[in-house]
Amino acid sequence: MATTLDELLQSIHPNRTLDQVDARADEAVNSFPLEAATIADWDDFRRCLSRFLAHVENYVLRLSAYPTISHEFSWSRCTRLLMKAYGPNGEKAALDMARTGVQGGLYAVLKAMASHIEAEYAGNEITARVHTYWNSLSAEEKWAAATKYLAEYGHLLPTDLTEASAARLRADFPSVLEQHPRLLRRFGRVGRY
Repeated sequence: MATTLDELLQSIHPNRTLDQVDARADEAVNSFPLEAATIADWDDFRRCLSRFLAHVENYVLRLSAYPTISHEFSWSRCTRLLMKAYGPNGEKAALDMARTGVQGGLYAVLKAMASHIEAEYAGNEITARVHTYWNSLSAEEKWAAATKYLAEYGHLLPTDLTEASAARLRADFPSVLEQHPRLLRRFGRVGRY
């Protein structure tokens, strides 16, 4: 009989979270209409990336129509994604790539943005499921869940989480659960769990 922990782990399995969001983001990247392979003009670059953001979010979130938002708001979100991908001057580095075609050019910029968008939305979905589960448990159930998880997946975890009666794991078990899909993916055991 499946426990609530088992049900949670199935609901956040990479096949049901990370892989599905990745596939939708890839579909968005591949279906985005580009007018040119390079962009030299700053305003054209901003418009292209803002349109791309809306396009990817439409696919990732499965929206029938993207809500109307201001260009400045959209561009600020693009800038944040570019800084994650390319550092503090990410928008300048991305424009240089889009302008010159080096390091994968505009396509690489779009792929990097999509990668950060998919990580953000998959992470949000996983976090919501974990915290809904965790907040529904009593103190005894929380202890039992951590114990069960440790018995089944402890061999995959870093020793600093499992040493000393797994005190660190128990203290921050929701965060461990949030990382579970990435853990499975990282160790290549997706099909086994």
